[in-house]
Amino acid sequence: MNKSEKPILKHIPDFLDYCEIEKGLSERTQQNYSHYLNKFRAWLKSVRKQDLKPHEFTPEDIWSYRLFLARFKDPETNKILSKLTQNYYLIALRSLLSYFADKDIISLPADKIQLPKDARKEKTVKFLSLEQIEKLLLAPKTETLEGLRDRAILEALFSTGLRISELVSLNLEQFKNIENKDDLELGVIGKGNHPRTVYFSKRALDWLKKYLKTRSLEDKALFTAHRSRKASEGRLTARSIERIVKKYATLANIPYFTTPHTLRHSMATDLLNQGVDIRIIQEFLGHRNISTTQIYTHVTNKRLGDIHRQFHSGKDLKNE
Repeated sequence: MNKSEKPILKHIPDFLDYCEIEKGLSERTQQNYSHYLNKFRAWLKSVRKQDLKPHEFTPEDIWSYRLFLARFKDPETNKILSKLTQNYYLIALRSLLSYFADKDIISLPADKIQLPKDARKEKTVKFLSLEQIEKLLLAPKTETLEGLRDRAILEALFSTGLRISELVSLNLEQFKNIENKDDLELGVIGKGNHPRTVYFSKRALDWLKKYLKTRSLEDKALFTAHRSRKASEGRLTARSIERIVKKYATLANIPYFTTPHTLRHSMATDLLNQGVDIRIIQEFLGHRNISTTQIYTHVTNKRLGDIHRQFHSGKDLKNE
């Protein structure tokens, strides 16, 4: 069947494969896209357009779908979807339209779906203070192999700002000559298959060295699941890393929202607080667009306000 003659619904599995193979998106992001597009599937079926082809998709269809989202009530809570949640569904559909454009499948351009401004404003970055980071890093019991591995994982995440998909893809081969090094620059393939360099601090590297001295060298992956030193169970998954971070966040009694990505946010926030230029941070994080990085400037904005109140309040001027 010609691609342009295939119904939109039948393109979705190909789109998800594209997200994995060509865009290099994490497993969690792929799952999110699948989840959000399920709502689009449900809408198409509800209006009896399950056979709608990409070139038949119209601005009127977009408007109808937006009304559907705005009026949809969660069956469990009986509440309508928040503006932010509606935004996620629209972003997934925009990405599907971008896929059509990339594959030369005739359809509407992605920018035909405008995202609500008030929904965009709801997004905030959650990060940890340095004190909370230290509590998290000290939480693993490093007397055990598992504790050493977990400490190395936490240190690596905070030092480098690695995305979870980038961390789980690390291989032992990339760290074979670190014994006499105090820091490390490492090339990784990031989001969208874009290469970038990440930097391991001496502290992070020291914990990696301790971990590598105790684990089996047979497995290709840097971070592996295991029950003993002799029995590796293969590469840790993204879900495993998430559970590890959540476990130590609970033990350290730091905010419940802590995830691997929180450490990435915290690394960027710390750099901003140290006065590092936003465009340098963009390079560290591997953001293609500076506007993505600028979400962190809320931190410096707050600091500027605090500094202004402290040093330039006018309290020492004579009231004439």
